[in-house]
Amino acid sequence: MVLFSLVASHSNLDLETVARLSAGAAGVSADVVAADNDVVGMVTLATCNRYELYAQARTAEDVESARSSIIAAVSTHSGLTEHQVSNALATQQGPAVPRHLFAVSTGLESAVVGEREIAGQVRRALSSAQEAGVCTPALVRLFQAASKTAKDVGARTALGRRGMSIVSVALDLAAELQDVPSLAGRTAVLFGTGADAGAAMAQLAQRGCTDIHVYSASGRAETFTASRGGTAVSDESLPGALAGAQLLVGCSGTDRQVPATDLAQVRGEGAPQLTVIDLALTHDFAPDVADLPGVDLLTLETVRQAAPAEQSATLVEAAKLVADAAVNFEQAQNARSLDHAIVALRRHTMAVLDDEIAKIRQQHGCTAATAEVEFAMRRMVKQLLHVPTVRAKELAAAGDAESYLAALDALYGLKVEPGVLEAAADSKLGAQADGGREASA
Repeated sequence: MVLFSLVASHSNLDLETVARLSAGAAGVSADVVAADNDVVGMVTLATCNRYELYAQARTAEDVESARSSIIAAVSTHSGLTEHQVSNALATQQGPAVPRHLFAVSTGLESAVVGEREIAGQVRRALSSAQEAGVCTPALVRLFQAASKTAKDVGARTALGRRGMSIVSVALDLAAELQDVPSLAGRTAVLFGTGADAGAAMAQLAQRGCTDIHVYSASGRAETFTASRGGTAVSDESLPGALAGAQLLVGCSGTDRQVPATDLAQVRGEGAPQLTVIDLALTHDFAPDVADLPGVDLLTLETVRQAAPAEQSATLVEAAKLVADAAVNFEQAQNARSLDHAIVALRRHTMAVLDDEIAKIRQQHGCTAATAEVEFAMRRMVKQLLHVPTVRAKELAAAGDAESYLAALDALYGLKVEPGVLEAAADSKLGAQADGGREASA
């Protein structure tokens, strides 16, 4: 089975297109995996500046067909044409898949290089796919390896030790615009109750902003504030909260935008200086709010441009760890590809041995001499199988499984079907993962 990915992010697309692609992201994977096509499983990583689909096809020959199925589903959910979707999503295969995901999970591909939030988003993407039943053991291994790489890079390099994130850089900019050393005593209105809103809430609290109002178009503000603090705001009380706010933070990404006219109506003369931070891909605030007097607008692009750069030595060190982790993952995946062949050879050899031992027992009975012969023969066969087993692992790690399979056919007449044992092992791993989720539920 083959892993591949379809990637769109701030580094190769405008954020408006990324936002349109990711519309209905949760529904895409469910539709694709449920349909009759060559996609075995999928994990979707959708953040404020990227939309990436990691998928598993049955064979290398099925990747193009599987990709077409995903493109069609994204087109249906986003409203973009299949041609637009195909051009926007870059396809990755082979070693490029783990290398890119590992770089993403460590923050090397983030708008704010080294940001810490992306590692949690990668973990949640895997959990969501598992809960939806659209993941596979191979994808589980890929994403678990990505999370481990993020931890290793965080522990062994200076990347991300400053704790920077899109939210933290945005709040630093807000403090500069308002010419204050911190946001202590400021009044804020937070739009959204998702993971990004939770991170923003924590950052606001750390900076001393205790008067925080939370608005959710879906009505989840009460639940959100019950566990995190702050004051839930309804449609009726939102205008009053906006009138006295000095900071608005948008993380909801809904279809509803706060227009400049509405904001102007609630902000009378003498209203405090207002900084609007729009971190949603599909914008919580209309762009023309920036034209209002006393209002500054910060967007994802603004934050990206203002983010401080990490030192080049740190980036080189982190990139080396990511590259090594990707190579190790690829070798481990390759090594699994000949497990079924090793087992087939052992079964064939042991079957011949068992037949011969049965003949000896039939002729001489279960005597001490027979036991000695059996012991010697089994030890000999074990030694004879050692070198073929080692060579299988070496060839598999080097990506040359075909040579080993051809040798088995030529020497022993064994025609081994690829992936039989691997599929069984994957099923066992999947069952263990399901059991773990049930136990934690």
